[in-house]
Amino acid sequence: MRRLALTLMAVALVAMPASAALKQGAKAPMFVTQGAMAGKVTKVDLKAELKRGPVVLYFFPAAFTSGCNAEAKAFADQLDQFKAAGATVIGMSADDVPTLQRFSNEHCAGKFRVANASPALVKQFDVALGREMNGRAITNRTSYVIAPDGSILLSHTDMSPMSHIRETLAAAKRYRASRG
Repeated sequence: MRRLALTLMAVALVAMPASAALKQGAKAPMFVTQGAMAGKVTKVDLKAELKRGPVVLYFFPAAFTSGCNAEAKAFADQLDQFKAAGATVIGMSADDVPTLQRFSNEHCAGKFRVANASPALVKQFDVALGREMNGRAITNRTSYVIAPDGSILLSHTDMSPMSHIRETLAAAKRYRASRG
């Protein structure tokens, strides 16, 4: 009986979503990195993006995996709603830029940028999943909505991809509504 209870507790802990370290109200680390949009290499500068409005910064484990493909497509499908809320969407993973170039075409429909999260960025945003794939760290599935002043409006960690679109869009809309 005790063994069963310990097993069930271990399964519950693994199944529970981890919580992101950057909480609502914290300041997001500013960064500049390389990424891709529509297959073309591009610079991603968070500080510059925030000058245009809030940013939905979503971390995903690995390009060309089923959950990440579905999440990218869902963000692309809802991009007009994010734009209507004044938000910019940027995907981040530890994938290299050539992989992200292909991914941006095939799964993001060329609609938003995906960028390389260096080991330092993974650490700053506290999104390491704790596993590696092909010798590189894998990020967990965490989304942040960041206000133009750099403060975190929403921090959402869940390995289920679809909740990220729903939660980040709702936060972007709430922010827009609060600004009149």
